[in-house]
Order: sequence, then structure tokens, then C-alpha cells
Amino acid sequence: MSIAEHLLRELESEARITRRVLERVPSDKLKWKPHEKSMSLGQLAQHVAYTPGVTASSSVPDSYAVEDFKPEPAATGTEEILKAHEESMATAKSVLAKLDDTKALASWSMTAGGKPILTITRLEWIRTYMLNHWIHHRGQLSVYLRELNVPVPAMYGPSADEPG
Repeated sequence: MSIAEHLLRELESEARITRRVLERVPSDKLKWKPHEKSMSLGQLAQHVAYTPGVTASSSVPDSYAVEDFKPEPAATGTEEILKAHEESMATAKSVLAKLDDTKALASWSMTAGGKPILTITRLEWIRTYMLNHWIHHRGQLSVYLRELNVPVPAMYGPSADEPG
């Protein structure tokens, strides 16, 4: 099995869990923040929805300039967030489907002002930012849901609100 096939399997598994969390985001609470320094619920949900596609797309060239990063648009409702998640997943799957092992193991850089600030393999970029970073923010989102008294879905096993 190729590296991309392994990544696609993991992406699919995590996408199902992520969708279940995003489905619970209440449209009427998108501006809510647990703390003044925190992202709003809508900002965090959009970030979770967009992360796989944005990260996968940034991995296609051999380097990505931080100046090219564009923040996610403000969320207006749960349906919009779910649509963004579906589009992001389609992008990520398309990129990974074209990724061969040689390119996955090749060097990739993030730059600022034309100078590298991070150089790792493309695989490390995808694993760390498309998957680990995404899962981290999904975990934050589940805490936001708990704070809002929204039932948290089972993820890797039961939650306090759902059996596994």
C-alpha cells in the first residue's frame, strides 16, 4: 500500500468523525467564545472544515509562502460549514490521490518573505498539519460543544452523551 493510500484511509476515518462534530455546531451560537482570547465557535468550526483541503493544496508545490494564506470566510450557519467540509475533503482526497511515495518523502518548505521558516518532508507536513492539527482543533470544538450543553458525539469510543 502506498503512503497516499494510508493517508487517504486515515483521512476518511477522521472525516466521518469530524462531520459528526460539525453537524452539532449550533448556527445561533457561531459568535460564542469560551474566552476572550479564543476563536469564536464559527471561526473554529470553519477552521476545522477547511483544514484538510487547504493543507493538502499547500503541499502540492515544493514550498508555500505564509503570505499566501487566506483566512477562512466567516461562517453563517451549520449547513455552510458542512458544505465547506465536504469541499475541503474533496480537495484533500484529490491531492492525496495524485501523491506518489517519492513526492511524499521529498522536502517541502514553508516560507516567509521568500525565506524558508520550516523545511520537512511533504509527508510530515500532511501528517502534522492536515491530520494532527485538524484533530487537535476538532478536540477543541468538542469542548466548545460541551460548554454550550450540546451533546458531544462518540468519536474513538463513547462520549458522556453517546454510547460508542
